[in-house]
Amino acid sequence: MKAVILHGTDATHTKNWFPWLKTELEKLGYEVWVPDLPGAKQPNVERYNKFLLGSGWDFQDNLVIGHSAGAVEVLALLENLPDGIKVDTAIMVAVFKGDLGWDVLKDLKDLNFDYEKIKQKAKKFIVIHSDDDPYCPLEGAKEIASALNAEMIIMSGMKHFSKKTDPRLVKFPELLEIIKEKGKV
Repeated sequence: MKAVILHGTDATHTKNWFPWLKTELEKLGYEVWVPDLPGAKQPNVERYNKFLLGSGWDFQDNLVIGHSAGAVEVLALLENLPDGIKVDTAIMVAVFKGDLGWDVLKDLKDLNFDYEKIKQKAKKFIVIHSDDDPYCPLEGAKEIASALNAEMIIMSGMKHFSKKTDPRLVKFPELLEIIKEKGKV
């Protein structure tokens, strides 16, 4: 079993709950890749796709998890996977769409995804969002979940699922439980 965890804007593989989740998934037998996405101070799906798809990583049957801009990249990655490649489960945490008003996200504000194509690239979709995310409106996550026929999980009081907005989020046991219950374990 393989898993990929994609961080958000201006983050790295060492931020938030990513190292903890990597370790927990490895305990379950996963081979886990948490790459540092290039140029993460200003996310760009073309740059990210070139990096991820050129990495040599085999995405077939993976668990793919993205946080914030990394969750937007999950959509872009799936849309651009080569023919015949399909992931098992795509989990998008704090995903967003449209213009959030931040210049660093300007390359993501006008993206128009082919959701029908994306739906063919994963067996299962899960969107996780907080009811009080200060950055990413819940409505955008709901629209994405609807377009993908994804399971929508709304958590209370989790803000942006980041250490910056909630210091306890160096761990994310709720996500691990969702993976164990609904993902590929």
